Amino acid sequence: MLIPDALRALLADGLVQEVVRPLKSGKEASVFIVVAEHQQCAAKVYKQAHQRNFRQRQDYVEGRTGSDTRTQRAMGRGSRFGRQASEEAWQTAEVRAMHTLAAAGVRIPRPRALHEGGILLMDLVCGRDGQPAAQIATVRYRHDEAVRTHLLIMHQIASMLRVGVVHADLSEFNILNASDGPIIIDFPQAVDAARNNNAKRLLLRDVANVTRFFARFAPELRRTQYGEEMWLLHEHAQLRPDTVLSGRFQAARGTVDAQVVLRAIEEAKEEAAKREEVKRWREERRRPGH
Repeated sequence: MLIPDALRALLADGLVQEVVRPLKSGKEASVFIVVAEHQQCAAKVYKQAHQRNFRQRQDYVEGRTGSDTRTQRAMGRGSRFGRQASEEAWQTAEVRAMHTLAAAGVRIPRPRALHEGGILLMDLVCGRDGQPAAQIATVRYRHDEAVRTHLLIMHQIASMLRVGVVHADLSEFNILNASDGPIIIDFPQAVDAARNNNAKRLLLRDVANVTRFFARFAPELRRTQYGEEMWLLHEHAQLRPDTVLSGRFQAARGTVDAQVVLRAIEEAKEEAAKREEVKRWREERRRPGH
């Protein structure tokens, strides 16, 4: 078994007691099963920039900034220091996103620590057999299971959007079939919904990818519009923890439009009340003795 140098360093420092075996190799990292703090967990070893094959990387990094103005300028110029800062930002983006999502109750592996050399330790996700969970791409769903699991994932995507995060590379290949339901993984390319101009397009692509997979087992899912619905609700600050998605964009549009009208009416009433209060104050000022 070939163990990356950065992982060997954790072994030497005692932060990892054992490297059990490789788990998978992806486009931005390799994952190993390791023993840390006497528990099996997953160690994600990030590949260097020249080894990754993300296309159109700029789509993902838009809106990310360095820790200070100097770093931001260096990242923009692409200097040696800037490239190093960009690499560190790429590696830490996943950890930041995961902590945000975990705090919001999104179903993801619990992040443990990001170590020097680009190694993320996190919980190992297991299936019902106690072995590392497989991708949902390997599962054949019954019709009712497909509909139920698809809806659960749609609400997870909505929960992510509610805290301003879009996965941006979601598909059946980075959702795991855990013992208690689907778990979403792989967030280094996650984007800020408020600061990245590509966020809506990437969200719609995420939803389309997941829907396309589950439509193999429940064809009627192709007619749903969860992506458009949740983005509309997000834009109008109507995407709340208790929001129940319908998958119908026009129905959501009608609800949002009605809420906009009601809000406008309330604002008009408040403005009228303020004007009336000012009018009464001025009249009192004109009275004798004032």
